[in-house]
Amino acid sequence: MPWLVVTTVGTAGDADRLARLAVEQRLTACAQIERIRSVYRWQGAVHEDAEFRVLFKTAADRVDALMEALRSTHPYALPALHALAVDKAEQAYAVWVHESTRDGGA
Repeated sequence: MPWLVVTTVGTAGDADRLARLAVEQRLTACAQIERIRSVYRWQGAVHEDAEFRVLFKTAADRVDALMEALRSTHPYALPALHALAVDKAEQAYAVWVHESTRDGGA
C-alpha cells in the first residue's frame, strides 16, 4: 500500500523544489502542492502565515529515504514531516505508485 508524507513550506519556490527533487530521485510517485494558512505558536508568540502544503505519495520502502531527503533540504529549522500509511487504495494506483518509485519504472 502507498504512504503519504506531508510537509509545509513558506514559499511556492520551496514547495516546487522539494516536489521536483523527490520525483526526480524516485522517492515519490507524485507530489501535490496547495496553498494553506497556518496558525501556530513559535518561539513564544502566535503566528499566522500563508504556507504551502506538499503531499507526497510514495511506496512503503521509500518513506525513510524521502523523509531524510526532505529533512536535509527543508528550509525550516524545525520542519513538520508526517508519514501516514494508507489503509486502502485503488490497486492499479497503488501499483503505479510502487513502480514510479523504482529505477526504470513508470
